[in-house]
Amino acid sequence: MSMPNPLLPPGGSSSPMRPLPKLIFASRWLQLPLYLGLIIAQGVYVVHFLVELLHLVEAAFGSEKALQALVTSIGYKTSAPITTLNETVIMLVVLALIDVVMISNLLIMVIVGGYETFVSRMDLTGHPDQPEWLSHVNASVLKVKLAMSIIGISSIHLLKTFINADNYTEKVLIAQTVIHVAFLLSAMAIAYTDRLMMGNGEKH
Repeated sequence: MSMPNPLLPPGGSSSPMRPLPKLIFASRWLQLPLYLGLIIAQGVYVVHFLVELLHLVEAAFGSEKALQALVTSIGYKTSAPITTLNETVIMLVVLALIDVVMISNLLIMVIVGGYETFVSRMDLTGHPDQPEWLSHVNASVLKVKLAMSIIGISSIHLLKTFINADNYTEKVLIAQTVIHVAFLLSAMAIAYTDRLMMGNGEKH
């Protein structure tokens, strides 16, 4: 009597896939260039981060050229000329660096989580550097995590705007606040919807 193949699920078949389903299933690899493109974008963010950090260090040591580059980068304007690095400029630059880090984290979640969920398994089980969230990631979890990351990025942008409020019109301030609230409500709606779906799945 032949023994069942332990690699196949119960009732599974070892027969090859038909051509059309095989082609459709293989089409998931079309996403690979997209994820590789995001990796390149991640590299651009790293370069931008290092340039801004270098300008901050140089400005701290008295470089006026680096200071003006920072002021231009953060869009800070004041009636009095800026000749030395002050607390407001430092705070805005640091928030800009944090913003880059949070967007970089978002890219990592999209690249790693998206590839693992929609393209192919990475076989990271047991790897010492496996991200904790990747062990239970799926489309719903990834969606909620991305929404929370976007809220964090929006919070940083809103804080930068309020610190530099003199350079923005009241219309811009109100619009950014409304957009941030819309992100919050959207994330809450996504989390609530996923909770309902999980509850219905457990009942069934």
